[in-house]
Parts: sequence; C-alpha cells; structure tokens
Amino acid sequence: MSKTVKHSLQLLLIISGFFASFSLLAHGVDDATKQFLEANQGAAIFPFIYIGAKHMLTGYDHLLFLVGVVFFLFRSKDVLLYVSLFTLGHSLTLLYGVFSNIEINPYIIDAIIGLSVVYKGFDNLGGFKRVFNYQPNTKIAVTIFGLFHGFGLATKIQEFQLPSNGLISNIISFNIGVEIGQFLALGLVLIILNFWRRHSSYLNFATVTNTALMSAGFMLIGLQLTGYFIN
Repeated sequence: MSKTVKHSLQLLLIISGFFASFSLLAHGVDDATKQFLEANQGAAIFPFIYIGAKHMLTGYDHLLFLVGVVFFLFRSKDVLLYVSLFTLGHSLTLLYGVFSNIEINPYIIDAIIGLSVVYKGFDNLGGFKRVFNYQPNTKIAVTIFGLFHGFGLATKIQEFQLPSNGLISNIISFNIGVEIGQFLALGLVLIILNFWRRHSSYLNFATVTNTALMSAGFMLIGLQLTGYFIN
C-alpha cells in the first residue's frame, strides 16, 4: 500500500470519527445555550454575540466549506473577496429568514450545506473541467451556498421561538457573533495553511485533502438525510 493511500485512509478515518462524535449536535445547541434562549426575554446583545461566535466556531459544516474556499487562494485580496461574498450570502438569509419567519426543514438545509462542502472539494480537484468540461463561476457559487448557510443558521434560531421584544437587536448581535467566530476560525485556518504551504507536501497532498473534504461532505449529507427520513 502506497504512502498516499495510507494517508488518505488515515485522514478519512479521522474525519469519520469526528462526525461520529458530533452527530448528536447536528441540529442543536448545548444545554446551557438552550436554557438561556428559552428563558431569555428582551435584548441581550453580548450573550447573543457570544452564542453566534460559538455556533460558528463549532459549526464544522461551515468551517469545512471555508477550508475548501480558501485552500487554493494564495493572495490576501482573493481570500477577502471570497469570504466577503460568503459573508454577504449567509448574513442576508440569516436576517431575512428569521425576520420573515421562513421555515425550512433543518435536515434538508443542512444536507444542502453538506453538498456545498462536496462541491468545493470537487471544484478544487478540477472535477468540473475533467468530467463536464465546464467550470462554474466560483464567485457566484460561493455566494449562493452562502445563502443556504445563512438559512441553516436561521433555522437554529427559529427553533426557540424567540420573543419579539428585543428580537431585532438579538438577531443582529447573533449575526455579529457569527462574523466574529468566522474571523477567528478563518484566521486559524489561514495560519495552518500558510505554514503548510511552505512544504512540498501541501501540493502533493492537495488531492488527498480535497478528496477527504468531499468525503466529509457526503457524510454530512448522509447524516442529515438519515435524520430527515427517521424523524
């Protein structure tokens, strides 16, 4: 067995264990946050900023998509552009989804988020060119998937039927927290990637890494669709 295959299997096993450990949290929040959201009345700006940041930092589906987005972006202005498009997308639908009371089945929306991870890994592998002889507009795709990620965030908030008193400030605070969490997570990801890019193994294992990213996306899709049909 070659070293590349061994590394691929090890990476896939790690990802499988990761998702097995977190599968029970796929549609919920921790008990402390749940109790706060259910009991809260009125504006609570800083708690909602904290909850938003924590949700993004522990939202492995959002983070995996971001890893795929920035994996082959080597210039700071490109990272800023793509992350801004993603941020614009999920901010719009988070706010619109909550304020317009648009309810989407959480399992379906999270399956689509899993699909976004598959898409980005496949795109990074040059799959569209090889298989379909066509390259989708990556900027448009990132923005569109950002919209779905925002609806995913909105469904989490809507589960708790927050009171109208202070709702606007709380949701805006939650969105600010999401952006703070995204900034912190992305900063860590970029530090790791920039360190890895100094070594030849970065490009050598690009195929393995993005194949693992696709596998993680398929696991997410399978997890959410299973939950949809069971529940």
